Amino acid sequence: MKKVFTGVFLALILIITSSPAYAAKANIKIKVDGVIVATDVNPETKNNRTMVPLRVISENLGATVNWSDSQVTLTKSDIRVILKLNSNTVVKNGQKVSLDVKPYLKNGRIFVPLRFLAETFDCNVDYKDLTVNVITKPLVINGVEVKAMLHEYHMTMGGVVEQIKGNAYVKEMHNIFVKNKGSKVKEPSNYTWSVHSTIIGGYYKGGQYDFIDQKGNSIKQFDLYTLVQSFDETLPDPKVLIYDATDDQWYLFNDASKQSIFQLTDTAAKNGFLTIIENTVP
Repeated sequence: MKKVFTGVFLALILIITSSPAYAAKANIKIKVDGVIVATDVNPETKNNRTMVPLRVISENLGATVNWSDSQVTLTKSDIRVILKLNSNTVVKNGQKVSLDVKPYLKNGRIFVPLRFLAETFDCNVDYKDLTVNVITKPLVINGVEVKAMLHEYHMTMGGVVEQIKGNAYVKEMHNIFVKNKGSKVKEPSNYTWSVHSTIIGGYYKGGQYDFIDQKGNSIKQFDLYTLVQSFDETLPDPKVLIYDATDDQWYLFNDASKQSIFQLTDTAAKNGFLTIIENTVP
């Protein structure tokens, strides 16, 4: 009789753990603006609250996360939030806010209430059908919502067109161009798309950045140009320029901002927000 009960108990365990409902608990997905975000730690429920890994979501919302001595600092634009592990008190821009579930550390990841992220970054979130959905506010240019950004660049043979989605990435790209463009300058005497046509002292167009609406029409376009120099000579001309194609105006730019654009593009690609829509490189 004991063996019979043991067999039945084991059978029930196998049935439960192999059922879709049980298996799904280990496969909760996180979506930010419709893009599934990869994470090595799944969201979970604690005290009837959905708890999510902080860094993976914050990074895709354009926030920087710094962690030191059990204290976490979130920064994004004019938002600065300080929270401590196992504490209900959060300080947001100098004001104390109470959490109904304390942040905690598990498997090397900091978990926070999903609702806390929604209120902090002014986005809509919900948990439905085993998926955490985070929807952020889109960038608006001249009263028109931006759907995505197209990035085009050319190589020795052919070119590539990439589409970057995710409102945080699109907004930050636009902010870098707008906030870091310098004074107006005259149109360079020599500039080109083609690698073969570049000359020392001319400018090579390293990338075209198009912010498009829901129908795919361009709302704003910036072209990024870099000065062509020889290896043994440093020219005094501005090293980086941007061309505002929408307003037909050239501006000074800087290498640090250019590198920020490149880094943001790499991060978007790593997290699944970049899609290649055309590639003519052989």
